[in-house]
Amino acid sequence: MSCGCKTSGDSGHSCGTKLNGCDSVDTCGNSYKLSVFDWLANVKSPGTKPENDFVEVRFKNDRKCFFRNVNNLPLHAGNIITVESSPGHDVGVVSLTGELVKIQMKKKRFPESEALKIYRLANQKDIETWQEARKKEPAVQMEARRIAAALRLDMKISDVEYQGDGSKVTFYYTADNRVDFRQLIKEFASAFRAKIDMKQIGYRQEAAKVGGIGSCGRELCCSSWLTDFRSVNTSAARYQQLSISPQKLAGQCGKLKCCLNFELDSYLDALGDFPASNATLDTEKGRAHCIKIDVFKRKMWFAYSDNSFGWYDLDSREVKKLIADNKKGIKAPPLENLMAPPTVEVKSVDLIQENNMDRFEKKRNNRKPANKNRNGNGGNTDTAEREPHQNRDRKPDNRNNGNGEPRPQQRREPKPQQPREQKPAQGGIPQNSEGRPPQNRNKKLFKKKPNKPDSPSNE
Repeated sequence: MSCGCKTSGDSGHSCGTKLNGCDSVDTCGNSYKLSVFDWLANVKSPGTKPENDFVEVRFKNDRKCFFRNVNNLPLHAGNIITVESSPGHDVGVVSLTGELVKIQMKKKRFPESEALKIYRLANQKDIETWQEARKKEPAVQMEARRIAAALRLDMKISDVEYQGDGSKVTFYYTADNRVDFRQLIKEFASAFRAKIDMKQIGYRQEAAKVGGIGSCGRELCCSSWLTDFRSVNTSAARYQQLSISPQKLAGQCGKLKCCLNFELDSYLDALGDFPASNATLDTEKGRAHCIKIDVFKRKMWFAYSDNSFGWYDLDSREVKKLIADNKKGIKAPPLENLMAPPTVEVKSVDLIQENNMDRFEKKRNNRKPANKNRNGNGGNTDTAEREPHQNRDRKPDNRNNGNGEPRPQQRREPKPQQPREQKPAQGGIPQNSEGRPPQNRNKKLFKKKPNKPDSPSNE
């Protein structure tokens, strides 16, 4: 029984159901937390050596255990099996088989004598009982928190796990101090009608069981691949020149992030070639103290004791020479003279424009058009190209006569200018040059009168 990819027997296959969410996530051999890549899956043991009879079985979340295959069942990763438990039996999923199981047992220091037995492949009744018990876990967790709050116990129940046959319930809780839960167990036993088992875990184990997304945008390391929790202190942040800020250095568990130890060894190796972080220089202008170290650029920033705002970056090899000269009694020149000339940064050209946020937007032309003519076009004088439909009915301009001689150009005479209207005298009617009153252009305001002789002008 497996997920839809039908490759639960191949432990080297990754169907990706862990990220996308598989409907049968409990039975998929590649969709659980802290999965182990079986790099010995295709390696067969020699014929003279018997095959390994130990199998790694996983249960809810990251809980795993090793069992002995006493009946020599043909097991593969993803098979649902029924195993020995106390009391009753439990149901789990095979997560690893083959020679790699012994290596995992040696890594986790699991003695072979403590390995329990595998009963059989789970039948339909075992699977139904197991699934019904798993469905009751969220409601049981909420009820357990309510009972603990009523008893005023300073504890937090973070997870609940039912055994495969439903006869035992395990409660995982976190607490800062020791908790007296004797009365709590009695309340749980009467409420849930099962054997109660209480297990205290740390805050990091709680984050590993619950899971989540870290500040880096990826799944938490403790819930995906990290199996051991090494101690982390603030000195790891100081070696990496990080600001001691609890909000930035703390993870979802409230403790320092485990990833602070990932690159710590590389930083320690690189800092071995640097002078001490509290190194001082005796210069001609006074004593200078080290303020900051850049491991990647191999630079150290110094500032004078009387002026801590002016920083000067020096190469680490140059600082070693200056310290050696100070031991001989030679003062170093001023820091302004020791600074290296600024390097010209070469700007990279983004040909694909991946970093351009508006690369998919259409660029609009905000320029205003030139002076338009009556037809709405610009200042182009080529009317044949702009208005071809207006030039169809025009006659060709025959510049030549029939004999091939050029036709004389006709000169247009200017029109005679009409005299301007004279201003009327006071109380008179305006007159033109002929002595007649000008015609009223706004004819709509006056009614048409019958023909009468012209009225004499007022002289």
